[in-house]
Amino acid sequence: MAGINLTHSVPSSFILTGIPGLEAEHLWMSIPFSTFYIIGMLGNFTLLFVIGKEQTLHKPMYLLLCMLALTDIGTTTSIMPKALFIFWFNLKVITVGGCLTQMFFLHAVSALHSAILMAMAFDRYVAICHPLRYATILTNTRIAMLGLMGLIRAVLLVLPLPLILSRQPFCANRIIPHTHCEHIAVVKMSCADTTVNRTYGLMVAFVVMGSDLMLIAVSYSLITRAVLRISSRKAHQKALNTCTAHICVMLTSYTSVLFTILTHRFGQAIPPHVHIILADLFFLVPPVLNPIIYGVKTKELRDKVGKYTCRR
Repeated sequence: MAGINLTHSVPSSFILTGIPGLEAEHLWMSIPFSTFYIIGMLGNFTLLFVIGKEQTLHKPMYLLLCMLALTDIGTTTSIMPKALFIFWFNLKVITVGGCLTQMFFLHAVSALHSAILMAMAFDRYVAICHPLRYATILTNTRIAMLGLMGLIRAVLLVLPLPLILSRQPFCANRIIPHTHCEHIAVVKMSCADTTVNRTYGLMVAFVVMGSDLMLIAVSYSLITRAVLRISSRKAHQKALNTCTAHICVMLTSYTSVLFTILTHRFGQAIPPHVHIILADLFFLVPPVLNPIIYGVKTKELRDKVGKYTCRR
């Protein structure tokens, strides 16, 4: 009976190892991680500040950009403080409740991020295919409603993940070889049948990404058809330039999410430390790049940011 209790215990905490095999280099690893985190925070908070201060930027496109910045801040903040505490102070213990809470916020914000990218594709479709009706189709109120619907969808789909896991018995081995509580990493700690957890987690990933990517593909197919009907080469270039920033952001965001999902399930040949470093960087790099991409590609925003930075 004692052996059974040891094997099927209900631990009060887990241990996050950080980057397995590179524990001696944790302090050095923290330098690029914290640098990316700080740069990402500064870039996204700058966007929020400039768009909030400038009345001329209170438009649907920039409201969506604010939502994107908030999800970038939420994603990195849900994992980086704990990761840095592991790197700097070797504080590896996390309570089960804290672990499940971190998991919920990480995946819910990621799902919301995907919904916002889909809404941005719809914004570009209306701007190019129905420019004269843009102001009536996409108002700030409707954009706010789209954001709210994306948030409700994210919460409803992701909330069952930690709720189901909270009812699972966990093994005596409480060590999670990661810097944060990713869903499938915590599922592997359970001693019971995890078919439901794995199936539901995979279903959520494909429902969220599948539906959003499908709608994005439809939007861009309609945009492409509309652009091909334009005879002016200059108009072609202008129409395509309005989509460049969004396409770049999508590539950085969806590549990271797909990598994380697929390698956790099918990437057993990848060394654990390589997988974890790349998984963390894929959460850190898009929040750094997104403000830069939109700052470079959007002249109106670039000018407003320049006004505040030059003033200082």
